[in-house]
Amino acid sequence: MRTRFAPSPTGPLHLGHAYSAILAHDMARAAGGTFLLRMEDTDLERSKPEWDALIQDDLAWLGLSWDGAVHRQSDHIPSYNARLDTLAGLGLLYPCSCSRGDIRAALSAPQEGAAHNVYPGTCRSRPMASRQPGDALRLDLEKALAALAGHDLGFTETGPAHAGRHRVDPDEARASIGDIVLGRKGENIVAYFLASAFDDADQRISHVIRGEDLFEFAPIQVILQHLLDLPTPTYHHHRLIRDETGKRLAKRDDARAIRTYREDGASPADIRRLVGL
Repeated sequence: MRTRFAPSPTGPLHLGHAYSAILAHDMARAAGGTFLLRMEDTDLERSKPEWDALIQDDLAWLGLSWDGAVHRQSDHIPSYNARLDTLAGLGLLYPCSCSRGDIRAALSAPQEGAAHNVYPGTCRSRPMASRQPGDALRLDLEKALAALAGHDLGFTETGPAHAGRHRVDPDEARASIGDIVLGRKGENIVAYFLASAFDDADQRISHVIRGEDLFEFAPIQVILQHLLDLPTPTYHHHRLIRDETGKRLAKRDDARAIRTYREDGASPADIRRLVGL
């Protein structure tokens, strides 16, 4: 078993992060496997070295250890761009000049409850030769699905809410995924789910352990994995840690930051109890 914890160094760890990290770490250690730490820091504007350092310090305080060096996505932009070039060579990408704000939002890590608007295909007829500086790259989903005809587009889920074998339904993918933005090479920006899927393959991750709010991104990643002949890991989407109103914790909830609990005298065992472990 090879698992990973992959936070974005854009703020402090909170209880939800702690739960995910501890779960992935303990599952790997119980199986005699490997636990890796990855910093998903492709958002170069918001990612800060001080958050990176604090995350590592908090994880060590929680009693977690990782194997090998920390993997930082910002050091691997060329490898993501190479995958984009491969998809472009297969005729599966097209340039998109639609709203930069909309595109940047599409590239960011997902938020629970955030609506995913399926792209209407405004730029779909544009050839790659028409690409201009600043254009994003979109996956032509219809062409991608045609290229994968006959593939077993499925994944195994072991999380409590969705356990079982899941098949990526083409009609559902058309209705809920559409022509997703994969990146903007000129600015070295790549989509969260693209970089994550490629790193999981490159780091030989066997089990992806993450929050259930990311379950809907598994089909996107399975499609990309099959297009590039990459392995599909087993997924385990765990429950979310919520506040007293039922809202998922986020980095803006600094009152629940691990560093705050530490400063207030909490122990690692206290944190485990708070998240139900």
